[in-house]
Amino acid sequence: MGVTKTEVFSAHDVVLANFAKALAHPARIAILKVLMRRQACVCGDIVDEIPLAQSTISQHLKALKEAELIQGDVEGTSVCYCLNPTTWKKLGVDLLGFVEAISQSKSCC
Repeated sequence: MGVTKTEVFSAHDVVLANFAKALAHPARIAILKVLMRRQACVCGDIVDEIPLAQSTISQHLKALKEAELIQGDVEGTSVCYCLNPTTWKKLGVDLLGFVEAISQSKSCC
């Protein structure tokens, strides 16, 4: 999270914020939808479906991979990307818990 004072926040909050940051771009959402539909594909396949430059797609894939939302296996000279089911399960639990806690809190307005 950069130069912010992440040590004042719980590890759980930092993880949730990192997931949110990784998801906070429409191109990354589009990439995730392609991977969800196709089950797995290489960067070139994604470029064929999303009208962005290959280098831009690669940058977004890197951010998603760093957040462990996707994983990639080297196949020859290319990398085959797919969703990381372990991380998505954890994200689902964490995000659902966060949303439920907010929805059960009393509004001040």
